[in-house]
Formats: sequence, structure tokens, C-alpha cells
Amino acid sequence: MPPASPVSPAPLDPNGGWRTFLWLWSSQALSVLGSGLSGFAFNIYLTQTRFPLESQKPELAAALSLTALGWALAAIVGAPLAGALADRLDRRRMMLTCDLLNALLSAGAVALVLSSSPPIWLFVLFTAALGLVGTFHGSAFDTSYSSLVSRERLPRANGMMQTLWSLSGLLSPALAALLIGLPALARSGNGPNWLAGLQDGVPLAFALDGLSFAVAALVVWRLRIPSPVRVDLAEGAANKPSLWADMRVGWTFILARRPLLHLLLTFASVNLLTSGVGVLHPLLVKFTLAPDLAARGLTVETGLATLWTAMSAGGLAGGLLISAWGGLKWRRVLGVLVPMVLAGAAQALSGIAGTVVFTAAAIAFFGIMTPIMNAHSQSIWQAQVPSELQGRVFSVRRLIAQFTVPVGTAISGVLAARYAPGSVLLWAGLAMTAVSALQLLNPVMRRVEDPLGASGSAVRV
Repeated sequence: MPPASPVSPAPLDPNGGWRTFLWLWSSQALSVLGSGLSGFAFNIYLTQTRFPLESQKPELAAALSLTALGWALAAIVGAPLAGALADRLDRRRMMLTCDLLNALLSAGAVALVLSSSPPIWLFVLFTAALGLVGTFHGSAFDTSYSSLVSRERLPRANGMMQTLWSLSGLLSPALAALLIGLPALARSGNGPNWLAGLQDGVPLAFALDGLSFAVAALVVWRLRIPSPVRVDLAEGAANKPSLWADMRVGWTFILARRPLLHLLLTFASVNLLTSGVGVLHPLLVKFTLAPDLAARGLTVETGLATLWTAMSAGGLAGGLLISAWGGLKWRRVLGVLVPMVLAGAAQALSGIAGTVVFTAAAIAFFGIMTPIMNAHSQSIWQAQVPSELQGRVFSVRRLIAQFTVPVGTAISGVLAARYAPGSVLLWAGLAMTAVSALQLLNPVMRRVEDPLGASGSAVRV
């Protein structure tokens, strides 16, 4: 293991810190794209290779659900510990270790998909390990670049981070499909024997994912990333907090600062109302937009791909916009709530648009608003939470904001079974608009950017 980075309580100089962030962002972009490739390829492996028959639909549904659940539960359960360790350990070494572990996991995935019918529980363990390592990496990464980037540039940096996921959503399916088809092309065109001998290109996708993590590790190894000094853990300090005490600090901090709690609960409500789109959009295409698709000579698959592409393209456009603009320099809460209101209206419109073109336009607008509100929210949290607390606070923030996602998904499935999916999208969007608009009138929310301690009691840690 390389030596730890020098610790520092202050960000690097503005230019050097920004250059370091750009290198860090580039390495993350590569690994996110690699993970998108392997994620898409894994779904293809389950649906086309492992459970290809119509009679295997229950087994396929169970495999998809269990692997997704394994990832989510591991990420949620591991978040408090990951956050506490991100505030205790050298963050550069933590990211480097996670990148190397992810590379090893990708190598293990290559071996799994090359073997004959491995048990599904091995894939559940694999996705759980990915979720756990990803949580530790995310805790170290999210708390690192606020030490590199000046407060004025935080919205721009966060906008750049938002573009990663949308760009991966646009590029990964096409690139993964190309990789998956390479062995067949090799067999028909006298390609290399090792390539022609593969059933499909799924192992190639996992191998490239592992390579992307290895490159990311190499970049991180070469960077100087400061970690904050914690006086309470210094050698000779009295009453050093335990790891368990550190895991409770995030809750104490957030509960003592009401404006941040209100912001967090607003996002939890929005996640409740929007997390069901993964269930509702396929049903909307199949049952509501089917006549329009048929009139245009399009298939259901094409219609669904159009909506997903619209969401990713909108997200990419919004991320590029906030990156170029830099976001609001003050009253950033307006950069959260106004796009949130507009996104709710767009979701409502997507439920009643009636045609695939107008539905895709509404979804694309929703996608544009999402990185703008997320980037401003992240900037508020990074500015309000001291660097030495961010790991512990952000892990609790993630738990509270995202625990409503599985709840919202389940509720959407129940409602969609009884009502038209467009109606569910309409009312969920209107509720999101109302919740967000009411927060514009909330006096507590307007104090969310006040100096620490001005709107809530100080937290002793």
C-alpha cells in the first residue's frame, strides 16, 4: 500500500486543487462507464444466457430482484461504517483500496460468467460486495473533492459529477451491445480463436470494467488528496471517540440543524414520489402509448428505449449546463427548489402527454432539472458540513434521503396494478410540485445556508 497523503485542514490552492479534481473526475468517469458496461452486460447474461426460456420467467425475476436487493442492502447497511471510516482514515488510500477491490471483483465476475451455471447465490454475494465496496468508495470520494474545490466552484464540480451517470446511461447500452456481439462477429469473420470461442462478450464487459478500476487506482495513486485533521483523534488526546460513537455523530449533527433536516426530508419525499418511474415507464409504454407507437410503426422496445434515452440525454444536458454555468453563488436553496417544482410538473405532464414524442420531451425536461437541483443540494451540504465531519454526516444523509426509494417503488407497483400508469405519474408529479412549492414558503428552509450554528444548536463531537 502506498503511503498516506499528507493531512491538511484546508483545501489545496484553487488552481492546484481544481486540477486534482479534474484528474479525479476523469478517473471516476472511466470507472462509471465501465460499471455501466458490466451492469448492462450482467442483465443480458441473466436474461439471454442464464434464463433464456419463457418458462424460466419466475427464476429470472427472482435473480434480478435478489441481485439488486443484495447490492442495495449492502450499500445501506455499510453506509454508517463507511462514513465513520472516511473521517478517520486517509481518504486517498481508502479510494485506492476500493478501486483495487473492485478490479478484483470484476475479475471474479469474469470467472463466474465463464463457468457453467454458477449458483445464483454467488451472484447475490457478488453484487452485495459491489454495493459494500461502492459505499466505502463513495464516502471517501464525496468527501474528498470538497477539500479540493473552492466553495464558489462547488456547484460546477457537482454538475460535472452529475454528468457522469447520464453519460454512462447514454453510452453504456450501445457499447455493451457491441462488446456482447463481438464473439459472433469473430466466428463469422475468422476472428481470433480466443474471441470466437466465447459464447458472447459478457466476460469482455466485466474485464473492461476491471481495467477501468485499475486505471482509476493508478490515477488516485498519483494524486495528492488532503484528509482533514481530527484533533479528537490526535495522539495524546483525551477521551478519543470510539468507532461506534463516530457512527452516531451524523445523526446528532443533522437532528441539531433543522434547515438541513428539512432539506433532507424534502428529498426523501421527492424520492418517494419519483422512484417508481422504473416500474411506471414500461407500463406507460406498453398500455398507454401503444396506439401512438403502432401508428408510427414503432415497437414497445423502441418506445421504452426512447424514454430512457430522453432521460439520460436530459440529465447530460442539465449536468453540462450546471457545469458551464457554475450554479448560484448564494441562495442556492432556490437552485434546489425551483428545479424541483419544474421537475414535478414535467413528471405530471409525462403521465398525460399521450404521445411518445411529448412524453419523451417531458421526461427529458425532468432529466435536465435533476442534476441542477442535485448539484445545488450537494453544494449546500459541502459548504455547511465541516470537512472532518462529512463522511459521517453524508452517510446518514444518504440513508435518510434514500430509504423511501424501495417504498416508493413498491407503492407504484401496487397503484399501477389498479390504476392507469399515466394517472399515477400525474398525481405523483402534482404532489412533488406541491411539496416543493410549499418549501419555498418554509422559513426554516430559507435559513439552510446560514453559518453553522446560526439556525441550530452547535454539535459537540
